Amino acid sequence: MKLVDELYELYRNKLTGDEEDIDMLAFAFLEETSYEDLLNIIHEMDKQELYDIMGLYLIESLKGKFAQEDFGQNRTNSYYPRNIH
Repeated sequence: MKLVDELYELYRNKLTGDEEDIDMLAFAFLEETSYEDLLNIIHEMDKQELYDIMGLYLIESLKGKFAQEDFGQNRTNSYYPRNIH
């Protein structure tokens, strides 16, 4: 994805690449991006990129739902929902 490549090139020598840095970068990008800009990015995606993004969204959302429900077992809640924008 062009956007990911551009962000990576801009910040690869400035950040460590750990999960905290990546979260911070993603959240900062989303805070500065308008709804219309996000729609334009989506319209520029090819079919596979759109499927990849929807797949990640579904996977993470379902993980959160199952973690919240406890799904009949005594599990510790290791998922903490994030407000991305």
